[in-house]
Amino acid sequence: MLAYLANQLAVKNPLHPVNLCQALRTIASGLALCLALALPGVLFSQSAGSDNSPFEIRSVTANEKAVPVRWNGEVNLGSSPNNIIFAFGPRDNAQPTPVRIRYKLEGHDNNWRDGASDMYMTVRFYNAAGDQVGQKQFPVTGESAGWNGSLVTSSLTHRRETVVVPEQATRVWVIISSAGPPSAVGVYVVANLVVSKMSSTAPPVVLMDSPFDQDVGEPVNRIPNGWVRDGNHSSMANIVAIGQNPAQRAFAILDDDSNSHAEWHNIMEAAPRVAPGDQILIEWNEAFSIGIGTTTVAQYPSLREGTYRFHLAAFDIFGNLVGSSHSISVSVQPPLWRTPWFWGGTMAAGFLLVFGAWRYLVWRRVQQEMVRLKQERALENERLRIAQDLHDDFGARVTEISIASALAKTKTNFPESASADFERISTMSRELVSALYETVWAVNPENDNLDALGNYLCQMINRLCEQAQLSCRLRVAELPHEIQVSSQTRHNVIMAAKEAAHNVVKHARAAELALDVTFVGGLLTVVVQDNGSGFQPDEKRGGNGLTNMQRRLADLGGTCEIQSSPGNGTRVIMQLPIGKRR
Repeated sequence: MLAYLANQLAVKNPLHPVNLCQALRTIASGLALCLALALPGVLFSQSAGSDNSPFEIRSVTANEKAVPVRWNGEVNLGSSPNNIIFAFGPRDNAQPTPVRIRYKLEGHDNNWRDGASDMYMTVRFYNAAGDQVGQKQFPVTGESAGWNGSLVTSSLTHRRETVVVPEQATRVWVIISSAGPPSAVGVYVVANLVVSKMSSTAPPVVLMDSPFDQDVGEPVNRIPNGWVRDGNHSSMANIVAIGQNPAQRAFAILDDDSNSHAEWHNIMEAAPRVAPGDQILIEWNEAFSIGIGTTTVAQYPSLREGTYRFHLAAFDIFGNLVGSSHSISVSVQPPLWRTPWFWGGTMAAGFLLVFGAWRYLVWRRVQQEMVRLKQERALENERLRIAQDLHDDFGARVTEISIASALAKTKTNFPESASADFERISTMSRELVSALYETVWAVNPENDNLDALGNYLCQMINRLCEQAQLSCRLRVAELPHEIQVSSQTRHNVIMAAKEAAHNVVKHARAAELALDVTFVGGLLTVVVQDNGSGFQPDEKRGGNGLTNMQRRLADLGGTCEIQSSPGNGTRVIMQLPIGKRR
């Protein structure tokens, strides 16, 4: 837009006054257009009527706060609005000026509504000097029950009122008037007017009867005797024929001027005489349709959520639509807690909260696991150090003792008893070295896996069989290296298997020992079997070997089953569940 304006200015001669004025006007128009596009709520919030509409929305308020009318004729009242007020009226210099304005909030109102206005029947009392000493008004507003937009087809409604004559009153006037609010317009018809004085002992005495007979063939608008037109626009006081079959004449105020009024009343000379304290009965039939023709307001206590449309339309004084109309869109938002984005935000917040709590718990577990792993790593390092120290220092010294004792027994200058002692020392040293290596293997964290356990079981059983000169058969399935086994578990399994093998060597008188190791479905099975003499497992036997094996496996959550019978060898089945830990 600005580039276009600059081009328009450049192609004209800036030194020429006419061209300069035209360029300035072009720039001003462009800036106004830009401002209008940027600030539509500001430029159009005060008047929502189109240029062709005779109406305008002057203001909209809700919760005692002004609500802007957007440039496209939309009003957003927010959520749960209260005390909603639409102020409206005819546009300045509107042509033609609407005689009567009605409104309707589509979605809330079923029928057209009128602004607050009224006309009335009045009973006024005067004293002997002609001064007013009291009056009683009976207003009418809106539309009567039998009104349907036409004098011919509308029906009359009967009305009956009573008043008490005040002090000093001597005469009574009856006035039919549109002199309520100046903006009142419409029709008020009164027929069959009768004023009577009531008595508790006698029938009512008629003081004033209807001035019309039933012959509507006479001039309809002839002023009846004893009555007079009045008001600053008295020509709006008329005599009309209302109804049909038969039609009847009646007083009427046909008010089509929102700045004036008219009325009918009886003249003083024909005014009925009354006395203070008299009870006066006034009866009449009426029909009316009363509205407003100038600025007014439409007020609603509250509106539920939804979309509405506020309509303004022009009507004649009889309440018939004459064509001119205008409307704006009105929206009421749902409460915050009922909006989709609120529930979406709540769900998102809940999800984030749960996710955050989950992440926090995971973080805490990770931290705890890291602490545990650090502790385990420190413990493994310490175990490794102890294993290295035992192997390198204590093991070397015990080996030296074994070698020294073996060399000493070969010397001829020692007595035979000393040689026997050196032999015993050498044997004990070798056994101590073997036990020491077993301890080093159990302590070393590098052996905390199932594969190392299987290899060690094979080495241990094979060494025992060699020492006992037994045939040895090893059947060990491929064991996974990644399955971790704690040092306590390894130690107990090795001790139990070693106890089973020692029992074979010492008691079974067997020719062969078999070791079978499998790992299926998280269950480690170690079977030590011989072909020896066997025994009866139920018999009580000396020693704690069998009991220790069962106790060791039970402490680990496993089982140890002994199957044997005399002459058929022995089968020791050790089973232990081992979880997978990386």
